[in-house]
Amino acid sequence: MVICLLNQHELNRTTINTIKNMSDKSKELFASIKLVNDRLNFHGIVEGCEPVSIDYTPPLGDNLGYTSLELLLLSLSSCLGTALLTFLRKMGKTITDFKIDSHGIRKEMHPTGFSKINLKIIILSPDVTDLDMKKIIQLSEETYCPVFAMVKGNVDIETTFEVRREA
Repeated sequence: MVICLLNQHELNRTTINTIKNMSDKSKELFASIKLVNDRLNFHGIVEGCEPVSIDYTPPLGDNLGYTSLELLLLSLSSCLGTALLTFLRKMGKTITDFKIDSHGIRKEMHPTGFSKINLKIIILSPDVTDLDMKKIIQLSEETYCPVFAMVKGNVDIETTFEVRREA
């Protein structure tokens, strides 16, 4: 296993041993962040992956990385996308291209998390139907996407899709 570290990202021996001993991500996960400047720029790392830069927007941060809420949108989209593609492939569907655009609308009062998230799924396929998508979106959101399960009830989430045919 390779542990990816940025030059400024040093983890203590206990943290490194914990990461090395992690092998089953279905049971528990481990992540670490380390402050790398005198503002709000962190480097985040998880087992076996490239570090990510996490920061806040000015004036508090320097906009040197993803914000925490952008990472939440990416997590939600990739979780839903994983479930959808797994189902479509098990159904024997041909997927030429797949994309999820996410848009989070923030609350005006603190905490300024999301009040609404819009997910737009765009899929290019010769054989996926609207009915296929409706069924697997519902199944994914209700049962198989843990990030969706954690967010729903706290944020209004609207999922739409567009099935495009190959030209």
